[in-house]
Amino acid sequence: MAYSFNFGVIQANLDKFLLGLATGLALALAAILVGVLIGLVCAFAATAKPRLPRLLVAGYVSAIRNTPILVIVLFVYFALPQLGIRMGKYESFTLSLAVYAGAYLTEVFRAGLAGVPRGVVDAGRAIGLTGYQVALHVVMPIMFRNSLPAMGTTFISLFKDTSIAAVIAVPELTYQARKLNTETFRVAEAWTTASALYIATCLLIAAGLRQLERRFPKF
Repeated sequence: MAYSFNFGVIQANLDKFLLGLATGLALALAAILVGVLIGLVCAFAATAKPRLPRLLVAGYVSAIRNTPILVIVLFVYFALPQLGIRMGKYESFTLSLAVYAGAYLTEVFRAGLAGVPRGVVDAGRAIGLTGYQVALHVVMPIMFRNSLPAMGTTFISLFKDTSIAAVIAVPELTYQARKLNTETFRVAEAWTTASALYIATCLLIAAGLRQLERRFPKF
């Protein structure tokens, strides 16, 4: 028997899909904000002269980049409470995603730091700026501009990774599609709609990031 599409059930539950989409975007935004902080601290530590910070950062980056994000999410949500660290499902997933993002952003920012011309740094020091002022007003703006394309790619990747939150019952888009699929057995409609929303959102994010890049020409 041929499958008969019925998108009426999607229309009746569109508000849940859109709420799930908004939840996923919020999780990705919160994760990348925290991930940027982690990445910045680790990138500067990775370029520091003392060996210990460099070794710690290298260990963190290597461990996280070689661990599936699903394993990280399950560890934070199920294992940490056994150690006395308890968080809600939203907080635990955001932390997992932020730690995951931080490892990748560390490498992004380290590459951005390497792309800052030495002459610009020397010029900042020559006009009397302190080391902190040079880092804040000279190095970081150039580093962020150089890192902007990779940061945008990371944000899109994080948004898609929010689908993993469904495994701990966070009601984002994939969770809503799976729930509708279970309740109505409209398999094709549920996952077609979820896929279309993911694709459309990622394309809009990418277009917005391209516009942002044009506003800040590369150094």
